[in-house]
Amino acid sequence: MILHCDCNSFYASVETVLDPSLSSGPMAVCGDPKSRHGIILAKNEAAKKYGVQTAETIWQARRKCPGLKLVAPHRDAYAEYSRRVNAIYQRCTDQVEPFGIDESWLDVTGSQQLFGTGKEIADRLREEVRRETGLTISVGVSFNKVFAKLGSDYRKPDATTVVSRENWQRLVWPLPVGALLYVGGAARKILAQFGVKTIGELAACKRDALETLMGKMGVQLHDYANGLDTDPVRSRYGPEM
Repeated sequence: MILHCDCNSFYASVETVLDPSLSSGPMAVCGDPKSRHGIILAKNEAAKKYGVQTAETIWQARRKCPGLKLVAPHRDAYAEYSRRVNAIYQRCTDQVEPFGIDESWLDVTGSQQLFGTGKEIADRLREEVRRETGLTISVGVSFNKVFAKLGSDYRKPDATTVVSRENWQRLVWPLPVGALLYVGGAARKILAQFGVKTIGELAACKRDALETLMGKMGVQLHDYANGLDTDPVRSRYGPEM
């Protein structure tokens, strides 16, 4: 039983906790608020509705959203909130694998007798993180790491999505192939040339054809699309289960 916990709009959310006045209206964190050519590092949900995107320039973002509030990053605060959130996760399991500053996988297989089902653990963590830090998380619950991450992306913000052995084909296969972990822009372009646009279409491809086309990565992505990920949670805090 694997969870993937993802802090929603992490940088922007931490800035809002530090300065609640930022909670009203669209806001973004950027490298240099005074420079038109600075880059957007993160944005809140209100800014997303205007089409503001991470990694675009400030002038591009302001052209979409003239009233966009801009703040400089507070990286020490992000590190501290990341530590606090992961400490909350460790109450349910010592099998916690951070994936960047704002995401973590948790193996809660051995925790269910104490804390309930995977979904119940996910909902508990969402409530505790929100109450104790002011941040929200979205959680995917599944039988492997790839589908757990896909589940945390499935509904945002502040949501739990279960991708089970019973429903995964219905939920996963209609999604665009880019929703699958490690399918980046280059892989999407290659697959699109062969008419592969959804995860289900990737799963239906011949394994040896994908290996010829993309090497070992093609085989790995085929396994992921078919629910065959067996990668364990590699804990930073305790021995692997």
